[in-house]
Amino acid sequence: MWHRRWIGLAAAWIVAVIAVTIVYRIPEKYEASARVYVDTESILRPLLAGLAIQPNLDQQVSLMSRTLISRPNVEKLIRMADLDLGAKSPAEYDQLVDSVTKSIKLEGNVQSNLYVITYRSANPGEGKRVVQSLLSIFVESGLGDKRQDQQTAVKFLDDQIKNYEQNLQAAETKIKNFKLKYMGVAGNGQGQDYFGRVANLSSDIEAARLDLESAEQARDSYKRQLSGEAPPDLLAEGVDTSSPVAVPELDSRIEALRRELDVLLRKYTEQHPDVVFTQKLIKQLEDQRKTVLEERRKAAQAAAKSQPAASQNPFVQQIRISLADAEASVASARAKLAGLENQQRLLKAQAQLVPQAEAEYTQLVRDYDVQKNTYQSLLARRESATMGKDVQSTGGAQFRVIDPPRVSPQPVAPNRIALLGAAFVVSLAAGVFASLAASQLMPTFHEARGLREATKRPILGMVSMLPSQALHRSRKLKAWLFASGIGGLVAAFSAILALTLMTARAA
Repeated sequence: MWHRRWIGLAAAWIVAVIAVTIVYRIPEKYEASARVYVDTESILRPLLAGLAIQPNLDQQVSLMSRTLISRPNVEKLIRMADLDLGAKSPAEYDQLVDSVTKSIKLEGNVQSNLYVITYRSANPGEGKRVVQSLLSIFVESGLGDKRQDQQTAVKFLDDQIKNYEQNLQAAETKIKNFKLKYMGVAGNGQGQDYFGRVANLSSDIEAARLDLESAEQARDSYKRQLSGEAPPDLLAEGVDTSSPVAVPELDSRIEALRRELDVLLRKYTEQHPDVVFTQKLIKQLEDQRKTVLEERRKAAQAAAKSQPAASQNPFVQQIRISLADAEASVASARAKLAGLENQQRLLKAQAQLVPQAEAEYTQLVRDYDVQKNTYQSLLARRESATMGKDVQSTGGAQFRVIDPPRVSPQPVAPNRIALLGAAFVVSLAAGVFASLAASQLMPTFHEARGLREATKRPILGMVSMLPSQALHRSRKLKAWLFASGIGGLVAAFSAILALTLMTARAA
């Protein structure tokens, strides 16, 4: 390699010149940047918790940051910044899109919600326009996606509400048709099953029979009085009020209260309020009965003095009127009993149809309840979504520009100092490699053993060279020239580096 050192020195100079030329031909790039803060906290969120649907704003912002530098957004950015004016063909346009995509950087995270947008360009004004346009796209994408999601959600809920409303109307129609079909049949939605209606109807029949018996007893009593079975001295003077003359209206009430008093005394003491009240009521009715009998006695005495005809006796007339009322009560009680018995016969006749009707009605009601609950739930969710839409419009994610788009006053690329240092190292490496390659391509032998091993032939003899003074001077001169070449290369790089540093400081 030492014998081929001149080839290496030449290669080092050539590579150095080429490398320095390439370094200085790299255009300078200026960096435009902007910082934006996304505020996802709002006082409305805790206030409206549970009332309005609130999306995960942090997740939305994270998704926007990851999808911001996409081809559609980059194409929109190129049009906004007028970068497509220089693209003359589709291939140049695609190359421009790829170049802009690689030059844009978005840094930030959800924890801090602080995002930095940077772009490097040889034209400072172009870089600022690109950052401004990208910042606008970032803000508009958040607002646009938010509005689109809200509209999509509300539209979906409206469609579902409309479908369930139709289903609910269909279910109501089925129930209406069922009630018309099974009108009068037990279990058709009247709030009571078949056996409950039968039991209640039996109780009503027993009560109606008791009423009928009571009315018949009152009627028979009046008949006995008119037929002369009552004491004949009722109309005579001096009739005592304690005589066993019947007053049916008061007697039946007194008898019922006495039975009720017996029941109460079995459960409570005589000091119980219900017992005291019942006793007081019985005493009032007995006093009233005595008053009625006294009035009858006085009327009978007056009638006896005037000796009216029996048919014109007021007491007889009163008895006849009471008898007519009793006959009407008997007829009414008998008609009521007949109606209840007729209903009982109809229920027994429907015994085979009742289970099927009840099962069908239960299924219809269950389906209707499911549709109704889902419909009401959808209505509530739509109200929450509408409120959430208003909340997001007023208190959603707020984009705050911390640092507006600005361009660095000094170029940030390329780093010519580092590139020149690398060029110097590359040139030295190229010289060493060139010397090594030349020594391998044009080998020389410096001793007999190497020649013998290479040729596999015996060496017959060697001729030694005795260097002269002129040869020594020539070798020294060549060594100085080689050192000068290396030193010149180092000096040239040093001068270029110094000039570059001075230029950078002056700028």
